[in-house]
Amino acid sequence: MILACGNTLRSDDGVGPWLASWAEERFADEPRVRVISRQQWTPDLAEEIAAAESVVFVDCSVEAEPGSVQLRPVEAAAARPGLATHHVGAPELLALANELYSAVPERAWLLTIGAASIELGEELSSTVKSALPEAQAALEKAVRRRRATTRSA
Repeated sequence: MILACGNTLRSDDGVGPWLASWAEERFADEPRVRVISRQQWTPDLAEEIAAAESVVFVDCSVEAEPGSVQLRPVEAAAARPGLATHHVGAPELLALANELYSAVPERAWLLTIGAASIELGEELSSTVKSALPEAQAALEKAVRRRRATTRSA
């Protein structure tokens, strides 16, 4: 499962939905690859995450260097006190899936793209546009890892 989030009206925050749209086309012939795009990750996604073999979370990062692309494993982490009901991070969603459904995906990845701007606007910055091929390759790599380990199992 590919689970992207972002606001397409906030410039580079829309990179998650942009990559989700690309992934829907790229993996259209692969029924085991499901793509979900939301403005925010919310607790209701825990059930779908619990049922997935693997998940790739996709989001922009305001902390990362603009245009940088990072793909790294992510593990469940307990939510901070007062779990947010509107936006939850990837580690918290994994923990919630485990807590509610006693299941988490075998593999979970977080793909982030450093944002240059999250100001109002419907266009990605030139910095993030330049990073799209690398982000697409990283997403493809994460999906391939899932397929390779599924075949060898």
